[in-house]
Amino acid sequence: MKEFNNKVAVVTGASSGIGRALALNLANRGTHLALCDVDEIGLAETAGIARKAGSEVTIAVVDVADRAAVESFADQVLEDHGRVNLVFNNAGVALSATVEGESYEDFEWLMGINFWGVVYGTKAFLPHLRATGDGHIVNLSSVFGMIGLPSQSAYNSAKFAVRGFTESLRIELKMQDCGVSATSIHPGGIRTNIIKNARIDSSVGILGQNAESARTDFEKAFITTPRRAAKVILGAVERDKPRAMVGPDGHLFDVVSRLPPRLYQSLIIRGARRRL
Repeated sequence: MKEFNNKVAVVTGASSGIGRALALNLANRGTHLALCDVDEIGLAETAGIARKAGSEVTIAVVDVADRAAVESFADQVLEDHGRVNLVFNNAGVALSATVEGESYEDFEWLMGINFWGVVYGTKAFLPHLRATGDGHIVNLSSVFGMIGLPSQSAYNSAKFAVRGFTESLRIELKMQDCGVSATSIHPGGIRTNIIKNARIDSSVGILGQNAESARTDFEKAFITTPRRAAKVILGAVERDKPRAMVGPDGHLFDVVSRLPPRLYQSLIIRGARRRL
């Protein structure tokens, strides 16, 4: 897909952060938008700004962990816009906890949004993308989909899964030569609200952190703006890249992931022990 003018794009998690930045970038390129989020107020704000750019925008309050809700949203988008060309499965949440300490409920909560939300969004919209013969699915993984980190077992699980799911999907689509493609996106630290809304379990104390220090440490690593992230993501779509790293830390993680596991894991352990 070389240009976005007069296309129809679906963006999940569009109330703020990368989702909002994607919506506004697309609106400025003449793309029509179908936006969803659980944050109705933030969603309406994004839609209002996008409409000022001349974009035709529809919104819906959707929990992407609810399969029926996502499928209903897909039907509504087709009814409202007549077609779908782009899907950005962006919605996500964060959880910090040790494997031993995290509850099944918290693990299921994160996987429901970060992994199943991607699966539901992909499967619900894929037939509509096929119908256009000119479609692209963009699934947000993370640098945490490249290497494992302490206190991030649930997040790692979801983001590794998104990466594998998307790469498998892309190969299938290329084999079928159907005009639809897929890209896995791996952002580093992006200045969004994700950590403010994160669940942080007390079990991180064994790793030398508490809720406050965990949030502070993550926020210090947020070095890339959502606007910059959106530009990189849309550039990856234009070039039909199979995978895109976002931010300088994203590229660093990509390099680290190529090291022998024993080596990169020992480096992480050493750094954690220094902090302790």
